[in-house]
Amino acid sequence: MTPHTNQQSNLSFDSLGIAPTLLQTLDRLKFKIPTPIQNKAIPIAIEGKDMIGIAQSGTGKTLAFGIPMVQRLSFSKGKGLVLVPTRELAVQVAETLQKIGTPFNIKTAVLIGGASIQFQMQALKRNPRIIVATPGRLIDHLERRRTLLSDVSIMVFDEADRMLDMGFAPQIEVVARTIPRERQTLIFSATMPEKVVKIATSYMKLPISIEISRAGTAAEKVSQELFIVKRDQKDVLLGKLLAQYHGTVLVFARTKIGTAKLARTIRAMGYSSAEIHSDRSQGQRREALQGFKLGKYRVLVATDIAARGIDVTGIELVINYDIPEDADSYVHRIGRTGRANHQGHAISIATPEQGSDIKNIENLIRTQIPISKHPEFPPERFIYFPGGSTKRRGQNKNRRPFQKFGFSKNKFSKSQGSSRFSGKPRGRFSSSSF
Repeated sequence: MTPHTNQQSNLSFDSLGIAPTLLQTLDRLKFKIPTPIQNKAIPIAIEGKDMIGIAQSGTGKTLAFGIPMVQRLSFSKGKGLVLVPTRELAVQVAETLQKIGTPFNIKTAVLIGGASIQFQMQALKRNPRIIVATPGRLIDHLERRRTLLSDVSIMVFDEADRMLDMGFAPQIEVVARTIPRERQTLIFSATMPEKVVKIATSYMKLPISIEISRAGTAAEKVSQELFIVKRDQKDVLLGKLLAQYHGTVLVFARTKIGTAKLARTIRAMGYSSAEIHSDRSQGQRREALQGFKLGKYRVLVATDIAARGIDVTGIELVINYDIPEDADSYVHRIGRTGRANHQGHAISIATPEQGSDIKNIENLIRTQIPISKHPEFPPERFIYFPGGSTKRRGQNKNRRPFQKFGFSKNKFSKSQGSSRFSGKPRGRFSSSSF
């Protein structure tokens, strides 16, 4: 993988090698200044080179691959294929590509689960130049010979860390076998673990690496905050937070059942709420997302489907009601706020037994998350067990005695996301505690 550096800072799209007609389209859509990932990626992708682009969520990766794809397809034969992990992301990517592709008569088809097969078949009969798909539904069409990928000349993996993890790798292999080896491959994501890079590069030829921010870097304009409370206090704290903030709120839970239950709890608090998870139909998920965008619902409760699948500007607050199972998901979750150069805030609610989960996140983002306390809750601390692990109280009757680490005397500044409540930010465990 060839590293690429570019110190030049372009203030417009004019110097990136974009065709005049496409520049006019971008101007009409009010895209004036390229983001850093667009500035670096577009010229390389227009040249037809393979590339891996790493940048934070909300930095414009769709246009970074969409502009080169539309331009190259407008001057040559072939198709573009964009693989994404979620239905919501597929719809949003297709909407963006349709906007910039329409002047060139480049049609886009979306192939996702939960949507009408007949509608998708009709879209494929119109000979779309770009297909945006989730792997499972694309394979379904391939098996029924509803679409052929023998003329794909550009393949894009969006949110590649999710696409190429162990769960998606077999499906990617099936799709890759139907696509010509002589193609351009572009991979974009906010996080790129080493094991994923190895898988990704197996589909590429001498890829150029574009890294706007180190993989795992949290969005710069998102302040972060952490509360430690007992499990039975989480709902009460959530209610206090929803009352404290007044804008739109995205709340993340770990499970489908937990998401549905939490949405009911929030509605019982008197707030309009919708839910998104894999047990909801595509129509229900679309209605929930549209309602959230249009202000019908103030709160959207979701599993990690929404961590990479929605692009809603103006979300005031992201709440991690449940700490994510993997640290990478934390980066994507909090990236749903602070988008399009706006300020955002993210609050995580942890229990005393989740110190190791928090430390894994902090190791990834290389930042300590300021711990705050609410004046109405007694202070809690992470529980430490000798040996470097954390466990729940009562999990093992023969467990080794735990130790509790005291608070440090350091105080966090506003720039580190200190609490809006009157209570002072709390101390935290030392870097060697877990």
